[in-house]
Amino acid sequence: MTAAELRTAGGPQSGAAMDRVVPISQHLRWLRRLAALCMALLVLWGASWLWQARSPGVSVRLADVDLGLVANGTFHDELSLSATVAPQQSVMLDTTEGGRVDAVLVADGTRVRRGDELLRLSNPQRELELMARSAEVAQQLANLSGLRAQWVASHALLQRELQQRSFELVRQEKAHARTVDLARQGFVSAAAAEDSADQLAQLRTMLAQQQADSEAEERTRSQSVTEMARAVEGLSRRLQLMRDDGALALRAPADGRLTGFAPQVGATMKAGDRLGRIDSADRFLLSAAVDEFYLGRVAVGLAAQVEMGERRWPMQVARIDPQVQNGRFRVELQFDASVPAAMQAQLSAGQTLAASVRLGRPAPALLLPDGAFYADTGGAWVFVVDAEGAQAERRAVRLGRRAAGQIEVLAGLAPGERVLTSSYRAFATAQALRLQR
Repeated sequence: MTAAELRTAGGPQSGAAMDRVVPISQHLRWLRRLAALCMALLVLWGASWLWQARSPGVSVRLADVDLGLVANGTFHDELSLSATVAPQQSVMLDTTEGGRVDAVLVADGTRVRRGDELLRLSNPQRELELMARSAEVAQQLANLSGLRAQWVASHALLQRELQQRSFELVRQEKAHARTVDLARQGFVSAAAAEDSADQLAQLRTMLAQQQADSEAEERTRSQSVTEMARAVEGLSRRLQLMRDDGALALRAPADGRLTGFAPQVGATMKAGDRLGRIDSADRFLLSAAVDEFYLGRVAVGLAAQVEMGERRWPMQVARIDPQVQNGRFRVELQFDASVPAAMQAQLSAGQTLAASVRLGRPAPALLLPDGAFYADTGGAWVFVVDAEGAQAERRAVRLGRRAAGQIEVLAGLAPGERVLTSSYRAFATAQALRLQR
């Protein structure tokens, strides 16, 4: 284009007339705001991380932990227990004969007396056995009668023989007396008198021997009859026991309360099956689980107490089961003889009571409240809170006895200091804690 043409066109063109304003979209505006928010959060997280890196310890909320105050006081060397009431004596109920349950006469939980009938059984096999035993007893009775008859007949025969021998001896004594008299007068020779004397001596010897034999035979027959009679009596007694309904009926062997007794009519029972038990209804003991820490300090015979209402009744440790399960062993407390039976009769099996066992005498000491921390540290160290309550530092301590919710402090703590007494499992490896409100 020439200069003249340019002048004719009005001079050079700038292109401004071709520009226009393009508006920003709403979607793009929200993306910018979201990016700015993420940048701000990233800056805050970095600042927080830098602050935590500069501040030592693990952050813990005060609401999540328990604090205990170290203070001077009196250490009561007592072991507090939550004890369960249990019967002092339990008698197990087992069936001695098998059979079918025909009737249940007593309900579970009923107080029974010795000899009360609890249930009845039936057993056809036992009826057949009863008939066989009856026939056996009848046969033995017949044998005994025959043996007695033989004894009587033998006794009569022996008596007749003894009488005959005695009669012959008397006749021989008279004949010998006449022979001696005639020999003295010279009518009979001396040899005849000697023969008469020999016959008399022989008859006396034979009579004595027959008497001894008769007595021995009488003793033998008497002993045989006695033994047979005793055997028949035993068979008859066993037969009577089988005939008695008590052999097929379960009776209470002792006084008490029936527990766990739930047989069903029609059920078949075998000999030795467990049906329940009878618990003493007016004599009880207490059973409690104790932390294994006290296993070496609790002993049989230690004095104890139990709270019932407004009174505390004396007891003593009667038995210790040293087997530890889940960190605990069991002890049994028995009521003192001075506790009236009427008071014990008010208890019920399964009831929970507060009891305590006296391990030693009260003494002044520096005390720390007991807590879950002891199981985590073994009493070797604790977290001690500073005066401002903002931090807690790990500190080695030496703790002594534990009893009645208290721990004896021997070294490492001072009166007025506060200690975390809750569990340390979440921060057991930390050396310091930051406490947040």
